[in-house]
Amino acid sequence: MTAGAPAGKPPVRTLIAGVGNIFLGDDGFGVEAVRRLGEHELPEGVEVVDIGVRGVHLAYQMLDGYHTVLLVDASARGGEPGTVQLLDATDPATARPQATALDGHHMTPDTVLALLDTLSAGTDSRRPDRVLVVGCEPADAAEGIGLSEPVAAAVDEAVELILQLVGAAEPTPSAAGPHTSERNSPSC
Repeated sequence: MTAGAPAGKPPVRTLIAGVGNIFLGDDGFGVEAVRRLGEHELPEGVEVVDIGVRGVHLAYQMLDGYHTVLLVDASARGGEPGTVQLLDATDPATARPQATALDGHHMTPDTVLALLDTLSAGTDSRRPDRVLVVGCEPADAAEGIGLSEPVAAAVDEAVELILQLVGAAEPTPSAAGPHTSERNSPSC
């Protein structure tokens, strides 16, 4: 070990997970956003994965020692289609478990977050310190492949926001302006 190397502190890890079903129109937003994100150079310790509809896999992966998890998904919140939102889902109380049985291919991010404590019980695993959701208001989630025009246009904005969050890009007027945030969220 050299004198300038940090001693004993593991690198901070960030997981960026694209969530959604590409066969349901705008529900494929998260998958497309992480695909485009893969075209960019990211800081050390940042992993990008296309989770798609594998919610149980995502829940287990989130318990793999990440400091921050960014979920990228279509997020219907009543806004204009194509609106990008930054939501803070760190607090376990914000995750509402569904009353129905778990279905590994139909788990929303809320269901995945609610499952984390159950999966980590009795193990050395722990929840990430921060969980953020980069969501986009869908226009159409009916069966069909391809994003609607407003959601397709929002992919670049979401990618720019994610790059800022992980410290891979300087803020730009387009990325710093239109998105909304439930909390102020500094870089991961």
